[in-house]
Amino acid sequence: MKTRDQLSAEKALCRDKAVGSLMGLAIGDSLGDQARSPENHSRYGITRDLHSSGSWSTDDTEFALLTATACLESQGKLTLEAMVDVWRRYVLSEEDLGPKAGNPLHGAAENLRRGILPPYSGIDNCDNYDDGAAMRIAPVGIICAGDPERAAELAAIDACVSHAQDGLWGAQAIAASIAVAMADGGIDEIITGGLAHVPEDSWLGRWVARGLAVCDEIGDLDSAWDRLHHELWTAVRCSNAEAIAETYAIFKLTGGDFRSGVIAAANFGRDADTLAALVGSLAGAFQGAAAIPPAWIERTRRPIGRCLSFAAELDIVDVAEKLAALIV
Repeated sequence: MKTRDQLSAEKALCRDKAVGSLMGLAIGDSLGDQARSPENHSRYGITRDLHSSGSWSTDDTEFALLTATACLESQGKLTLEAMVDVWRRYVLSEEDLGPKAGNPLHGAAENLRRGILPPYSGIDNCDNYDDGAAMRIAPVGIICAGDPERAAELAAIDACVSHAQDGLWGAQAIAASIAVAMADGGIDEIITGGLAHVPEDSWLGRWVARGLAVCDEIGDLDSAWDRLHHELWTAVRCSNAEAIAETYAIFKLTGGDFRSGVIAAANFGRDADTLAALVGSLAGAFQGAAAIPPAWIERTRRPIGRCLSFAAELDIVDVAEKLAALIV
């Protein structure tokens, strides 16, 4: 893994990886949302391309842009006050976040309206173990490139608004992994860097260990496909224990390749949009934007404001470039 100082001297590399990670999240979000639709199942079976024009972005992309906004406004020195402020401006102002936003996001917004502040807005919250914080955390990993410890620290600040325990630890893991991937870490180094922030004796820790054990035993995704579903299935499809474990397994068994990883994640079933978004953000940071089909970037770089209306005013590539500037 490159050091922070080494990265700061490589402006083009930082830009390529930042765009790769944030656009990877948006592309995975859209591809996964399309792949799980009845129309795509009927027409294609397995979805391998973004067939519809425009973004299908869900809360994954738009809340990641909320996190990015807080990171940019604080110039990378993210604070709890900064996070609460962007939630008040851009989340609480929405009359309805819509069905695409997960329960902890709705619950956290209501808690903040009641004057319940973090960490209790996340602790006293429904389904606060889900993957809703992990899916929005890529901007933190980007600005903390080469510094996974700092990434985990800032991820906790972001995540505690809406999540706690497994829900928070998963966000820390993904942020730290992206920070390592941004610095040219290897596949195992990226995964290990993230798991350093997950308690081994936790639901998330145990489930990720189960998934990685299957990877080590079988070694290729096609052969491990059914086994991973059997080992990692949970009664609530968006639980962080399941989603993060599946993310690392798919990322590992596809060798960090962007296209194959995102397509596999989008068609894995379960919480497909978040799963593909997480794999996309990791693989995008690992390989950079150069590994992403340009047509996919153009189709998804402008979200539609499905959950957060302010997101429709943003260009994701522009946001990623600004995040990259905080590295250098």
